[in-house]
Amino acid sequence: MRALTWQGKRDVRVSTVPDPTIKEPTDVLVKVTSTGICGSDLHLYEVLAPFMEPGDILGHEPMGIVEETGPEVTALSAGDRVVVPFNVSCGSCWMCDRGLHSQCETTQVKEHGTGGALFGYTKLYGQVPGGQAEYLRVPFGNTLPVKVPHGPPDERFVYLSDVLPTAWQAVEYAKVPEHRNVVVLGLGPIGDMAARVALHRGAEQVIGVDLVPERLARARARGVHTLDLKELGDGLGDEIRRLTGGRGADAVIEAVGMEAHGAPLIRAAQQAVGMLPDAVAEKLMTRIGMDRMAALQTAIDVVRRGGTISVVGVYGGAMDPMPLLTLFDKQIELRMGQANVRRWVDDILPLLTDEDPLGVEGFATHQLPLEDGPEAYRTFQAKEDGMVKTLLRP
Repeated sequence: MRALTWQGKRDVRVSTVPDPTIKEPTDVLVKVTSTGICGSDLHLYEVLAPFMEPGDILGHEPMGIVEETGPEVTALSAGDRVVVPFNVSCGSCWMCDRGLHSQCETTQVKEHGTGGALFGYTKLYGQVPGGQAEYLRVPFGNTLPVKVPHGPPDERFVYLSDVLPTAWQAVEYAKVPEHRNVVVLGLGPIGDMAARVALHRGAEQVIGVDLVPERLARARARGVHTLDLKELGDGLGDEIRRLTGGRGADAVIEAVGMEAHGAPLIRAAQQAVGMLPDAVAEKLMTRIGMDRMAALQTAIDVVRRGGTISVVGVYGGAMDPMPLLTLFDKQIELRMGQANVRRWVDDILPLLTDEDPLGVEGFATHQLPLEDGPEAYRTFQAKEDGMVKTLLRP
């Protein structure tokens, strides 16, 4: 089959690789019909390269048609249409029973001390072949895939794999609607969708911050009060306090993570580590602070005293400095973590089967053949051509 594979830093290629096969009696094989490129994939493209190996199949946002089922699969049949969550979660362990599917005890990567395995996402999370491919082997066929109806276009459902549950959890952790105003830092796919979900769930005021004109325009068209970081610069905090009665935001969703702008010394360190031999780079990245913390520092600044910060942007360093004095003094509640996809599916799915209040149809700015994947990665990384969200069609 054809699949998008990682070959080195900023080097992804479409390669011919062996077809996946049924390995366990509860496996299913899915013929992928749509698969997204996520902002997290860009971390693999550059910053997290030391944890990748040439030939790794990328992607964790697929959906498609069940091609084959293992002998113990009873919940699905060949021909069923499914979305595949990015967490590889069993659905029946102690963690999954408590809605913590990203911490699945069956698939935790104990070698690296990390949570549940993820599709298409580094040795740290199991090195499971991903979904930017023609076919995908999916374990736990009775509990993991999300069965969706035939008929509506893929774009109605594909975001159940990651974007929608990640945004939903970010808003849940931000305590909307209990908190009536929320600032969303970063209006990429997750931040954009989080802003839409926050408005849908009752936030009276959603303020979105970014510096890419196309992203600001998209959010503004959905009723978000947008602020351009390029224009405001160091005055961003004062403007947000002005808009929120002088106190600051009730809640902040930090949807940027390690690739925040600024911190040139940390960026230089990230690039330097990326040029080291993998064994050395892995040890450095797991033992020192390697993230640009600008977005998190901004969140801490603009949230009100007693407010909440919901961190959904991905970080990779183990010893990043945290302003604990400020967090303690402002009595800030901080929540974060990988989305527990299966935890939120039942809440989200009714919004996709009739009306489309979150605007998922048309959410993608680009829909391209799988063979165009390498150029799509380059364009997305460079923030060119108005690219905000891309779906690949194998």
